[in-house]
Amino acid sequence: MQNNSLNTTVMKRVFIIALFLIMQLSYGQQDAQFSNYMYNTLSFNPGYAGSRGTSSIYLSQRSQWVGLDGAPTTNALSYHSPLGSSKVGIGLSILNDAIGAVEENMVSLDISYTINTSYDYKLAFGLRGSAHMLNVDFMKLNIFNPDDELAQNNINNRFSPNLGVGLFWYSDKSYLGFSIPNLLETKHINRTLNSSVSSVSKERLHYHLTAGYVFDINKNVLFKPAILTKIVSGAPLQLDVSSNFQFYDKFTLGTSYRVGAAVSFLAGFQVSQNWFLGYGYDFDTNSLSTYNSGSHEVFLRYEIFRNNNVKAPRFF
Repeated sequence: MQNNSLNTTVMKRVFIIALFLIMQLSYGQQDAQFSNYMYNTLSFNPGYAGSRGTSSIYLSQRSQWVGLDGAPTTNALSYHSPLGSSKVGIGLSILNDAIGAVEENMVSLDISYTINTSYDYKLAFGLRGSAHMLNVDFMKLNIFNPDDELAQNNINNRFSPNLGVGLFWYSDKSYLGFSIPNLLETKHINRTLNSSVSSVSKERLHYHLTAGYVFDINKNVLFKPAILTKIVSGAPLQLDVSSNFQFYDKFTLGTSYRVGAAVSFLAGFQVSQNWFLGYGYDFDTNSLSTYNSGSHEVFLRYEIFRNNNVKAPRFF
């Protein structure tokens, strides 16, 4: 009986350690990650809603660390548009993000209000309300004792609301944004289940800072460097630096470097005035490269231009 009790205690500790590792992995990437962030600003900044001056629909799928069991997969769908000729913009985003035993679904509603700060520049203030649904299937972990009490406490569609804010200052050639997509630090696992795991299953504040500028190389070639910085307590600073070239208002080619993590190759094609198709491939520059064959991201954007005089969509 004493050995059984000891084995149960040991298994519980092993299970807790495994859960801790899973949560730490997702903790470093609590917010969904995109290599083509320069086209998907609405995912982390509600101030972007309506800033393109037309109705815009964005669909993307990301498979990260292909070949690694339990690796992250992210599916995203968003819509945003200005409200007529007003200074108000609206947005709707649906996100499915899964990693290991954890799956999160989120629906976000965004509203923005834009003011002119000069002849060329506008400043948009954004507010987000979101609903999160969390699922954790502990049986997907390597459990030595299926009868363990902890393994019987799956999380099924646990609901939590949240709020976010963002600023987006932009012109036709440049932009600067700051946002906190989730202001509430939600605890997803009940402390009474086990006090040792509650602290690693908590949403942290993520601060996003992004900037970009479009240079005219000549009348047929544009060059746009951009950065995205993510700051979250308890995790290393994440910095993405990208450079994209646009040729003849049709093709885009570029690279992105996630400091200490990955290099991305990016490509896009303006199929028509309304349709834009993009792809990104990442390969890791850290020890994870040994265990996966890279990450793939594909997206499709559709925009409704009511003004037939529009020559080409904006480069961000």
